[in-house]
Amino acid sequence: MNNFHPSRLFNASCFALITTAFAFAIRAGILSELQVKLGLTGAQLGLINQMVLGIGFPIATIFGGILYNALGAKRMVWIAFICHILGIVSTIFAGSYEVLLISSLFIGFGNGAVEAACNPMIAAMYSDNKTTMLNRFHVWFPGGIFLGSLISQFITGIGLAWQVQIAVMLIPALTYGFLFWGQKFPEAAEAGQAKLSDNLRGMLNPLYLFMLFCMVLTANTELSTQQWVGPLLQSTGAQPMIVLALTTGLMAIGRYYAGPVIHRFNPTGVLWGSAIMAAIGIYMLGHSTGAMTYLSAILFAVGVCYFWPTMLGFTSEYIPKSGALGLSVMGGMGMFATGLLQPIVGGWIDASKRSAEASGLTGTAVDLAAGQATLGKLVVFPLILIVAFGGLWFYMRNRKN
Repeated sequence: MNNFHPSRLFNASCFALITTAFAFAIRAGILSELQVKLGLTGAQLGLINQMVLGIGFPIATIFGGILYNALGAKRMVWIAFICHILGIVSTIFAGSYEVLLISSLFIGFGNGAVEAACNPMIAAMYSDNKTTMLNRFHVWFPGGIFLGSLISQFITGIGLAWQVQIAVMLIPALTYGFLFWGQKFPEAAEAGQAKLSDNLRGMLNPLYLFMLFCMVLTANTELSTQQWVGPLLQSTGAQPMIVLALTTGLMAIGRYYAGPVIHRFNPTGVLWGSAIMAAIGIYMLGHSTGAMTYLSAILFAVGVCYFWPTMLGFTSEYIPKSGALGLSVMGGMGMFATGLLQPIVGGWIDASKRSAEASGLTGTAVDLAAGQATLGKLVVFPLILIVAFGGLWFYMRNRKN
């Protein structure tokens, strides 16, 4: 196939995922500033997050999965590129809550289209090493958050406007557009079952439905905690964006070297161990201040490191008939559920602040109490996963036997 260069397509996919990660990290870094400058409530911030995570992203991934066989990866990545550019530029010039909602929808749609195009494309190009290569691709979500959070911290520190932070997202976006330009892509049929009816039958597998339920919990464990890192940790004595950089940097390293871990413990063992570590990490974050916050963040990073790519790798390896649609719906469900929770998390923070103020707390003590109370609610997700993935480990071991 002329101009078919898997390594270039893979690198372009990584820059596309960095754009998604920058959107996540930089938006997390400016939430508190937006709240003050535009007079937004926690619930309104939650709705802005929901447009990205719970509406734009899942719509793009689910419909992208349905249309993948017809459109192919090439058209999907260009849809992602156009939506990213529109979303970034409109966010830069947004002066109101309503415009932020619309621009956030474009960014979310671009993020989802990246997942819908690149996951099945990478699974097709590296069919003999799917889980490892999907982990390496997903290195660049935490890796991009690591870079984006440091950039956000730096730009905030030197006093530049939040619009400058958003403009930085154009760098990886234009890079992946350049790398994809003029390239040949694998045929849609190479990504798995080419017929939509085959995909749907594969998705009716009880194991797939079980993993879909678990994806709701794994995604919220990872993303709902990270997206609210500023409001949750701003009064702990630790720097929230440094905490975000620390956790995502460790996640990136862990995902890059995922191969030996996956082969040693198998996907179900990795998922079970991850749930245990994530629960410990979030619990400690809710009871830590100062330097202990950073130690808790390390435990949290180890816990959530392998969740997302291993869920996709498990689906591709053990439920292959679900095809590209199965991967897209799996990712879309994770983001949809995370998006649904965002206004709820914002409401938890608002309610906890009111409760803290009613109890006589003032100043930073109010924010600290609200953050700890909210983390106490979020820890429920990995606790459920400990039971679910423990059962999955025994089920898969017996099925193999």
